[in-house]
Amino acid sequence: MIRRMANQEHPIPQFPAGFLWGVSTSAHQIEGAAELREPSVWDAFTAEPGRVKDGSTAAVAVDHYHRYREDVALLSGLGVDAYRFSISWPRVRAEGGLDFYDRLVDELCAAGVRPVPTLFHWDLPVAFQTVSDSGSAAGGGWLERDTAARYAEYVSVVAERLGDRVKKWITINEPAEHTLFGHALGAHAPGKRLMFDALPVAHHLLLAHGLGVQALRAAGATDIGIANSHGPTWPASQEAADVEAADFYDVLLNRLFADPVLLGEYPAGLGELMPGDVAADLKVIGEPLDFYGVNFYAPTRVGAPQGADIEFGGLTIPAELPFSVREIEDVPVTDFGWPVVPEALTELLTGFRERYGDRLPPVVITENGCSYEGIHDRARIDYLDGHLRALHRAVEAGVDVRGYFVWSLMDNFEWAEGYAQQFGLVHVNLDTQERTPKDSYGWYQELLRAQR
Repeated sequence: MIRRMANQEHPIPQFPAGFLWGVSTSAHQIEGAAELREPSVWDAFTAEPGRVKDGSTAAVAVDHYHRYREDVALLSGLGVDAYRFSISWPRVRAEGGLDFYDRLVDELCAAGVRPVPTLFHWDLPVAFQTVSDSGSAAGGGWLERDTAARYAEYVSVVAERLGDRVKKWITINEPAEHTLFGHALGAHAPGKRLMFDALPVAHHLLLAHGLGVQALRAAGATDIGIANSHGPTWPASQEAADVEAADFYDVLLNRLFADPVLLGEYPAGLGELMPGDVAADLKVIGEPLDFYGVNFYAPTRVGAPQGADIEFGGLTIPAELPFSVREIEDVPVTDFGWPVVPEALTELLTGFRERYGDRLPPVVITENGCSYEGIHDRARIDYLDGHLRALHRAVEAGVDVRGYFVWSLMDNFEWAEGYAQQFGLVHVNLDTQERTPKDSYGWYQELLRAQR
């Protein structure tokens, strides 16, 4: 059944000509075929009891590795212009690993769907995590500067192989979450709980991004961006302690990862905390981009610490942090418990334009979506409808937005949540791997027809 658009009396306004419409996925969440690649930090993480809420792994996931032709047919039927997927660094390191992406890119091109690969989406080869560049096991992974250099070498290999067909590239996905969840709080792989000692991870991820841009430019790429996650931060009240806590959170989750890329500088006071020759590194991190990818899901309401750990959206916020995340009252929430506030997307983008001015390149919404159960997923349709209207208001306000990607094409392995959270436009039966388009798939399909 194809459900009609959420608001037939007032259809979503037309976006500018040439606007890029797509959907997103990531390698570890959908590919499976773990035996045909090197292990990643997520394989090691999920092997530890209690790390994933339902005890599952992504060893098979939704078997995209073997079913990619079926999945490309779903993309073609949906009518998207582009498919944002990620390339698994551990797979590329295995013998013949790039052959899979050769086949996938060829299939996409034959279907008239533009391939938009992300070169790092959290699945670091475990070999880099367990041994540091100094030869000890004390550091490793993104705590080490050498990992950024290895990333650049990997990017060169991929670009040389796929650059004749791939014209749009994304360097790194959500360095903020990978730093915070994976290295500061221990909720994601590699499971380190370093708190503010995780700041070198942020710097090395950003450095890797800059080195990746250089490697792609050297290979002839002309359309390069990053996918940073952002959202407005709202103080719980106008009390000084709440405003200060919200400002700190905004710096940590937004400006720490946007300012170096867009301005070539860290927010005040943070540069001194980073390792290495920071001034020289910032020149690399600030390499000019062709677009700036924004992953948006929800705003965050933040107040002063409350003296106890807080459970929020599947994450534990420790009491020792100088902020606490609060509930946004009187708004709907997704199955993940995330608030649904479409107007926050307009606020975010107009705020970015005001903050960064002509340093902000054209924006692409590289992820936006929600978790809801069921094939008849009216709540997802309403979420997407509301956010696209909010995005159009940002365009009307003068923000140069060039594209929009729904997260996600299909239900998949949702990191530490396992398979409990369902973000897909397509339902996947994990027992049979049967794909079933949801009502939201039909709604998006109809929207894309109306936009052309």
